[in-house]
Amino acid sequence: MTTTSDRLARWSARNPWRALAGWLVFVVLCLGAGIAAGSHQATTEDYWVGEAGRAEQLATEGGLQRKPVEHITIRAEDGPLDRRAAGAAVQDVTDRMSRLPEVARVADPVASKDGDTLRVAVTLRGPELEGKERVPALLAETDAIRSAHPDLVIEETGSPAISKGVNDQRGEDLALSERISLPVTLVTLLVVFGSVTMAGVPLLLALTSIASAMGLNMLASHLIPDAGIGTNLILLIGLAVGVDYTLFYLEREREERARAGGRLSCEALVDLAASTAGRAIVVSGLAVIASTATLYLATDVIFSSLATGTILVVAVAVASSLTALPALLVMLGRRMERRTAKGSRRGRPARAERPETGRIFTAVLRLSRNRPVPTLCVAVLVMLALALPMLGLKLVDPGRDTFSRDIPAMQVHDRLTGEFPELLVKHEVVARSTPDQADEVREALGELGERARRDPLFAENPEPVLRTSPDRRISVLELAVPHPAPSGAAIRSLDHLRQDHLPATAGRLDGVETAVAGDVARSQDYVHHEQQKLPLVVGMLLLVTFVVTVLAFRSVVIALIGVLLNLLSAAAALGLMVAVFQGTWAEGLLDFDSMGAIASRVPLFLFVILFGLSMDYQVFVLSRIREARLRGLSSRDAVIEGIGRSAKVVTSAAVVMVTVFGGFVALHLTEMKQMGFCLAVAVLLDAVVVRMLILPSVLTLLGDRAWWPSRRARAPLSTAPERDALGIVG
Repeated sequence: MTTTSDRLARWSARNPWRALAGWLVFVVLCLGAGIAAGSHQATTEDYWVGEAGRAEQLATEGGLQRKPVEHITIRAEDGPLDRRAAGAAVQDVTDRMSRLPEVARVADPVASKDGDTLRVAVTLRGPELEGKERVPALLAETDAIRSAHPDLVIEETGSPAISKGVNDQRGEDLALSERISLPVTLVTLLVVFGSVTMAGVPLLLALTSIASAMGLNMLASHLIPDAGIGTNLILLIGLAVGVDYTLFYLEREREERARAGGRLSCEALVDLAASTAGRAIVVSGLAVIASTATLYLATDVIFSSLATGTILVVAVAVASSLTALPALLVMLGRRMERRTAKGSRRGRPARAERPETGRIFTAVLRLSRNRPVPTLCVAVLVMLALALPMLGLKLVDPGRDTFSRDIPAMQVHDRLTGEFPELLVKHEVVARSTPDQADEVREALGELGERARRDPLFAENPEPVLRTSPDRRISVLELAVPHPAPSGAAIRSLDHLRQDHLPATAGRLDGVETAVAGDVARSQDYVHHEQQKLPLVVGMLLLVTFVVTVLAFRSVVIALIGVLLNLLSAAAALGLMVAVFQGTWAEGLLDFDSMGAIASRVPLFLFVILFGLSMDYQVFVLSRIREARLRGLSSRDAVIEGIGRSAKVVTSAAVVMVTVFGGFVALHLTEMKQMGFCLAVAVLLDAVVVRMLILPSVLTLLGDRAWWPSRRARAPLSTAPERDALGIVG
């Protein structure tokens, strides 16, 4: 049965130069259009979730929303602070910063409790998230002030400087991951193909796919805002699936070439590869796209941005495997034929390629065929044991206090909050009322502030800050908390505020709407929001995976097996991640500071992505098994041959993925370390334990029942009709 993907690949094979030119034009257009349109970054409003989001919306209505603030600290290198020198430095800070167009206002200096440190707060113009774009001018002035006062230690930190430091570090990490992934991927491909040219093809297509997806992602960001991590993800997923898809296609073309024994043209060989690996790539790509799309159900800007980047890069990788890859294979095949013909004229015998027989893997698979029950039991028990730590999973929304201390602004932040602990966390109580209730609201909020000051969980010294909008409709009370945002004490202070102090004061006023915002409130509400969406996303993910597998293989049993195995491998990987990152024993080994929990976005995102990636191996392995059944082999023999023939290329693909994902463990951001570690472990477990031990054991035990309700292995991925038409006997 000829499909659209077959026709597209066939046209590309018949018109290689046009296909390659078209692909390059597509890449240039995507990248050029993306650069011209620019990227639309997510705004503060896009992150509003739960009660904290509602509070921030109310504050924004009154013009009282949080502003980006930098803190300039002045202290002596050793000993007490020279007041005269410090006063001159403060005046210099005030004069220089006030002249900057990026600065809205400069506050009066505040002394620490011991008087040895002065702090000057500088408020920037614009929304909170845009502070990182304006802060370089302030950092430059701080450097100039530091040079002008060499006898003092003058430093700058704040959310804008920290955000800029995180972005700079993320860029360095991205370059580091490229330096790790690309060479190892190239070496792996060289081992598989034994040819620099053939090894370069997957990398070339993967990199052009990544470039195209980045351009398309910039365009898509004007519909779905970019949360700032799309580039990292496109590189991560794009290099993995791009190389994998090309690897599967190339290996199948080589196998068909060896089977044909020189009786088929390059175009015919590419046709055969397209009708097998090409269709499997399409099915696999659609499965990844469909499963990833379930992230949109989380109604969260970060997950939506991650889903968009993944979907785009997978779609482009599939497109490249149906257009540019067949064209390249034909061109390389013709070159090989010319060299072979030239060698024959010189009397040199042509070197015949041998098809991959998978003998080593077949020997391993005999364990599943000869002893399926014990093999299945042991493998499943091992996977369940690895998944066990997931029962103790704790989630935290990683904030400023979880960032790497290699960032200079974070080092200054630690010193700042050590001297001024009231800057660690602030709760913001927002109240909206009619103007005539404003005095009553202010009185109630003042009472709330006094109650908070008597609460041991709140800071005692600083006076609560109360602000009211010009129209007297919105009031905001700021309460300092001397505990880090992720700490239990900070979370308990939020609970006290929401459950006790607020209901007893402003919350009891009729017609007054109240809500609590702040760093801790944002974090807790975000985690709660994700936990609410988790059943919906996971349920839809399981349904989508099941339906896609049924449509691909016409088997309910195979689809059910696929879902259960994907669940098993994802659970085992998540369990290992919890065991490694939630404790402290691996901190020195992997160079991270444990948060005592897992970043709240990681489990849901990884669960979805792992399901999609697992479909890669499932589609390719099951396709080969089904082909063997079509040739008349028994169920047991078909399992051994199908998995044996696909094992080498699947293992090679897994090595590439593990390398790419494992490179992210070397990054600074703990959240990215967790993602990279979990993805690498999941791919390794899926390729080795699930596909080589559990899957063959299950299929061997079920026999023909595995393909129910189909009477025989009728697959849209089969190649028997095409091969028969070409006169090839497999």
